[in-house]
Amino acid sequence: MNIFKFGGASVNSAEGVKNFVKIVQSYKDETIIVLSAMGKTTNALEQITDDFCAKSDAVESKFREVKSYHFDIINELFANKEDAVYEKVNRLFEKLHAYLQGEPTLDYDFDYDQIVSFGELISTTIVSEYLGKKGSPNKWVDIRTCLKTDNSYREGKIDWDLSHKLVHQTFSFNSTFVYVTQGFLGGTTTNQTTTLGREGSDYTAAILSYILDVDKLSIWKDVPGIMNADPKWLDDAQKLDRISYQEAIELAFYGAKVIHPKTIQPIKRKKIPLQVRSFINYSESGTLISTASKKMEKQLPVYIRKQDQVLISIRPTDFSFILEENLSSLFALFAKHRMKVNLTQNSAISFSVCVDKAERRLNNLLGEISKDFEVKYNDDVELITIRHHDDEAVERMTAGREILLEQRSRDTAQFVIV
Repeated sequence: MNIFKFGGASVNSAEGVKNFVKIVQSYKDETIIVLSAMGKTTNALEQITDDFCAKSDAVESKFREVKSYHFDIINELFANKEDAVYEKVNRLFEKLHAYLQGEPTLDYDFDYDQIVSFGELISTTIVSEYLGKKGSPNKWVDIRTCLKTDNSYREGKIDWDLSHKLVHQTFSFNSTFVYVTQGFLGGTTTNQTTTLGREGSDYTAAILSYILDVDKLSIWKDVPGIMNADPKWLDDAQKLDRISYQEAIELAFYGAKVIHPKTIQPIKRKKIPLQVRSFINYSESGTLISTASKKMEKQLPVYIRKQDQVLISIRPTDFSFILEENLSSLFALFAKHRMKVNLTQNSAISFSVCVDKAERRLNNLLGEISKDFEVKYNDDVELITIRHHDDEAVERMTAGREILLEQRSRDTAQFVIV
């Protein structure tokens, strides 16, 4: 059995969908396809969510843009306007539009999940219908019916026992060899839509791989494999042919965008190999992540850049020491406001932390911390991480930049810079 996860870039156009079909049809085994929203649809729906919650008049025009983008792709793929895909996709847009005609709730994260989830529902509907049209019968599955989570909107936590039972019932392969389903999405036991965190489609594929005990998980990307840097950032980036689960976890933890931070853990537990491959040059092998990874003959420096960061500096107002009880209360506040902490450093009287710039949560967090502490912050900074660093790699990343905070260990160096 294969599980293939395809990102939005692989199906961002009619040509992309056609290329996707070629890849799928080159395999004859039982296959589950996990798909993201098309192109930049998630970003567009996030903007619509912001406007909806702000009760902005821009919602309607942005909704029409998203709808037009998808129907342009459909029109290129399906010459016959009577094809069922038109009615199915139109029905999804009608449901989305009806939600946007209502009033926002008092829970932004709930509204986010109800709106943004349509991206995956629409993309999988189009792709499933086109696969069938091109001679590959398949079954479309609403993943929300079997991947069950709690009601932590935007960060749904998997109910493993219930999901295990429902996933085995759903993906039985009794009536089809190919399933098409959504990444990123989950559902509560009361059938409310949740999501698994930004870029969570990889995690969906890993969960299904774990539950179904697959032989291998393949994640198809717009890069040749796992690179030692984002090639859109550093044009001399090199491919890593083979790495261990441990190294993959480290890279994901520090923010490498090729894999989702939670993806590796489920497959590592069952030693399921993960192949990261290019959907552009799909005959190439890509990068293999497994327990059998050989130690690389030469450890290339791996560069990871996280933009849109905020460096927060916190001091007790009475200049007392930062003690365990201070840190405990501060970390409790970060957890309460669901702020992802990317780097911490403390001295006798101060505590510094680098976090993602999530403005709604950040403003609430800073307001609460300011009640008991003196708070200063720098926004729009970058966090640069170098795995397997050397002097040349550090100089390359920091030359001419102001370093606000620096940390080094034997294998990893991190810099907050402006």
